[in-house]
Amino acid sequence: MGFSSIDLIDPILQALREEGYSSPTPIQAQAIPMILEGRDLLGCAQTGTGKTAAFAIPLLQLLHARKTNEKKKKIRALVVTPTRELAMQIGDSFSAYGRHTGLTNQVIFGGVNQNPQTASLRKGVDIVVATPGRLLDLMNQGHLHLRDVEILVLDEADRMLDMGFIHDIRKILAALPQKKQSLFFSATMPTEIVRLAGTILKNPAKVSVTPVSSTVDTIRQAVYFVDKGNKNRLLVHLLKGEEIKTALVFTRTKHGADKVVKFLQKHAVRAEAIHGNKGQGARQRALKNFKEQTTRVLVATDIAARGIDVDDLEHVINFDMSNVAETYVHRIGRTGRAGAKGTALSFCDAGEKEYLRDVEKLIAKKIPDIDHHPFPLTDHNPVKLPLQQGRRNGGRSAEKFSAKSNAKRWSANTRKAR
Repeated sequence: MGFSSIDLIDPILQALREEGYSSPTPIQAQAIPMILEGRDLLGCAQTGTGKTAAFAIPLLQLLHARKTNEKKKKIRALVVTPTRELAMQIGDSFSAYGRHTGLTNQVIFGGVNQNPQTASLRKGVDIVVATPGRLLDLMNQGHLHLRDVEILVLDEADRMLDMGFIHDIRKILAALPQKKQSLFFSATMPTEIVRLAGTILKNPAKVSVTPVSSTVDTIRQAVYFVDKGNKNRLLVHLLKGEEIKTALVFTRTKHGADKVVKFLQKHAVRAEAIHGNKGQGARQRALKNFKEQTTRVLVATDIAARGIDVDDLEHVINFDMSNVAETYVHRIGRTGRAGAKGTALSFCDAGEKEYLRDVEKLIAKKIPDIDHHPFPLTDHNPVKLPLQQGRRNGGRSAEKFSAKSNAKRWSANTRKAR
């Protein structure tokens, strides 16, 4: 089935042809017609499914059909997303798909000078793509209002919850008109997300594709059992060969990402980190260098990695096992896209074996281990790490949960181990 069968207008079909898109992905095929009918939508879809186009394309078509003759454009659509990288990626998608519609968009995020953003808002834009903090900041300064918004999109809602944006989201919702079309996308649907969706959506259509428990068949998965202190050496060992041209490496913490980069650079491996403590310019340079392969290894935390979209990425390495099983699926989904081959390697120390078991239970398969390597696991009884509180507490991440109750639940040794 091609995009022409979805009853899209010529300006958008032309843009899609120019982008090289011929057929919609499953979520696009299901979601676009429902959104064009004006229905609210609850979508469960992970990264790499074509989710952005699933809401951007029909949103552009609906706004194009309702064009006004007013000289100054009003903000008629709002997309809220948790990270700067995601906001910019979504803004680029609107620019690409809407290049022949005459509709304009502005991306708003913090960490940079606000003046260029406010200057664009003064001229008038149709669509705003924003992170919650900067959006509220500009609203409080009087640079924008949301009373004319016709379509609201909340994207990556589970991550916004993890990042503590729930109060900001509620403030944004209170500033929106009651009558609007609302589109809600989340990779997972824990209790808090379902509850939030219930306060926003009215009799929504529901779309769910690529369940979080699934992993792409073309991705080769393997695990290395290794002592925590030898993970850096194992990573350098693997990078000595020519098989890994570039790799996206995941750590659980920002500090851990910086330590890995420092070790790799010491061993003449071109590496950069991307996480929340990095300035916007540094993050964009790191991602640009990685895409252009001038940087061989990009080390990222899970939240910062949302929005990283690199064509033909063949290797993802879990330096730290994810302490939420669903996150493992999101991580490895960065590779093996569009039928391409991909490899996902995981380093697992003794304290992370429970995380590995939870992952294998979720994906319903045993991940083969590679036992012939220079740094086999020798310490089988280190201090035990906290269990996956993310799933046991309605979807909150283990880090967020433990930040609230660490002192009550875990000993000093456990906290040190983390």
